[in-house]
Amino acid sequence: MTATKLPPIIERCPDNPILTRDDIPYPVETVHNAGIARYDGRTIMLFRSHLRSGRSIIGIAESEDGFKFTVGPEPFLVPSTDGAFGEYEAFGVEDPRISCIDGEYLITYSAYSRHGVRIGLAKTSDFRSIERVALITQADMRNVVIFPQRFNGRYARLDRPHSEINPWSMWLSWSPDLVHWGDSEVVMKPVPYHWDESKIGPGATPIRTERGWLSIYHGVFETMGGAVYRLGVALHDLDNPAKIIGISDEWVLAPEDPWEVTGYVHNVVFTCGAVADDDGGVKIYWGGADTVMCAGTACLDDLVDLCLSNSRAPY
Repeated sequence: MTATKLPPIIERCPDNPILTRDDIPYPVETVHNAGIARYDGRTIMLFRSHLRSGRSIIGIAESEDGFKFTVGPEPFLVPSTDGAFGEYEAFGVEDPRISCIDGEYLITYSAYSRHGVRIGLAKTSDFRSIERVALITQADMRNVVIFPQRFNGRYARLDRPHSEINPWSMWLSWSPDLVHWGDSEVVMKPVPYHWDESKIGPGATPIRTERGWLSIYHGVFETMGGAVYRLGVALHDLDNPAKIIGISDEWVLAPEDPWEVTGYVHNVVFTCGAVADDDGGVKIYWGGADTVMCAGTACLDDLVDLCLSNSRAPY
């Protein structure tokens, strides 16, 4: 008897990669790891690009259908040269995530300097002007994603401190004002000899569903040929996102296409953004090999079901 091959949980866009350095009207070497949001009927993409200096900036593109993007003529966010932001962004700004709360778009991004990496927070209401709010972590911290809702008046975020002492794990922290964060607790850890055993980290901004907050995260596995970055899904409680309801034991996306297997960093799919559609679908965006932008589609219910039907323990 021949086993039936199951269709992929995430269907790749046939036009992948949807954005490359050749689409950018200013000189960059890569286009990857983009935050995504819906604004004024369009899909907004804030993407990271390497310059030939090796440092990163953030560009902007927009789309009517979520797949064909037009890139803005200038970068959206470049390292500041003033004050504390100038001090802590000197080596580049990277990997934005976007959360919309009360009509305001909050953008978290990794700020690199000689002092390490920490998270900057900026905001915009129109994706034309941008205001830096605060540096909201100490070093070393990256991959911060803010839930697009307040919980009993407080903001919540997923973060991933760098730590060689404890496996690189996902934490949840709270804030009354977006600037001061605390009450932090571990919510997920890597699993030994598992596809995400080396480290895990927040990916796309969590999506609210009837059964919980769906979080698409990245997990890393070290092989004899180097690290492999894949995507997984977890489900958080609607009222208390520090509580994990379920985590899919299997990954949902792995490097397969040539531009995901080979590039600036080989064998990487890495998401910073996904948006839900009115029909129950979700568009997911990921950087391929830290070089190009890709997209795919999935059914939200299918991803939620994976978290509940084939779940592993948080740690």
